[in-house]
Amino acid sequence: MSRTLRTTLKSAAAVAVATLSISASTTLATAADVTLRLHQMLPAQASVPKNILEPWMARIAEESDGRIEIQHYPSMQLGGKPPELIDQAIDGVADIVWTLPGYTPGRFPRTEVFELPFVMTNAEAVSRAFWQLAEETMMDQDFKDMKVLGLWVHGPGLIHSKEPIDSLDDLGGIKLRAPTRVTNEMFRSLGATPIGMPVPAVPEALSKGVIDATVVPWEVTGALKINELVGNHTDFGEDPLYTATFVLAMNRDTYEALPDDLKAVIDKNSGPELSAFAGKQMQIDDAGPRDHAIEKGATIVELPPEEIARWKEAAAPTTAKWIAEMDEKGLDGSGLYKRAMELIKENTEE
Repeated sequence: MSRTLRTTLKSAAAVAVATLSISASTTLATAADVTLRLHQMLPAQASVPKNILEPWMARIAEESDGRIEIQHYPSMQLGGKPPELIDQAIDGVADIVWTLPGYTPGRFPRTEVFELPFVMTNAEAVSRAFWQLAEETMMDQDFKDMKVLGLWVHGPGLIHSKEPIDSLDDLGGIKLRAPTRVTNEMFRSLGATPIGMPVPAVPEALSKGVIDATVVPWEVTGALKINELVGNHTDFGEDPLYTATFVLAMNRDTYEALPDDLKAVIDKNSGPELSAFAGKQMQIDDAGPRDHAIEKGATIVELPPEEIARWKEAAAPTTAKWIAEMDEKGLDGSGLYKRAMELIKENTEE
């Protein structure tokens, strides 16, 4: 049993003592049977904590009749750095974490297929495809050491830069933050100088000139105040350049220690529907920060189809290289890529 899974035994004497400390008109709240700690990297006001994680925690509490309490620790309040989150879930430092598989390069290789250039359609469809492919190929492999609750991707990724990037040629020599191994490889092949770092480090890196640009979805730019640090945003329209994958994972021992009826509450609020909801919500949350940037006078660079075609051609070797790397590891890179594209198409067309 996880150290943070607590069972509170309430005796009549304890209740009597508690009632002495409240007024007669106050209703005594019933303590949760189980307290879980959820740890993640972003501030509480960011869109994912506010619009996905907090509502999810509230549903768990409601549907368990208050027997499960999930305490939220944003901004790495339990210590460590974002790349350590996945091990915190595995080791029981936290009971639940939300993080990017890509923060630990090479550890979750099959997830990278969704981060390849121009694979993305929309976040809801790709998130459903991610969960489906994970059930087929990843749960007993990449994610065998944890209980996976949700898998999703963010909305269309785009470039936020100090100087406008109007064409592929403008990437030459640009110091650019990308989130994962695959996206770093892509931008290297496109001529930029990629610098990997977790997203909370981006504002300081931009302000100090460590990087000239970053790639993130719109939804996180508000919480990180990226719109105040750069004024140019290169958009790929109906052909999103990339996305990144996320996992909501639980310590396996913590989950297994739950009584069956509380496991059922967790299970009901996990899986493909949670994944699709989270992906869709992240893309919905792109709109506010984008509108705010426009109101502040930002330049939105909308690349024309012929220019996007240049980017696609230049990025194609990244996909070919990834497939070859997976094949060398015995992971059937071509099969993974083909199946991912099939699932994305099926879910996009629904």
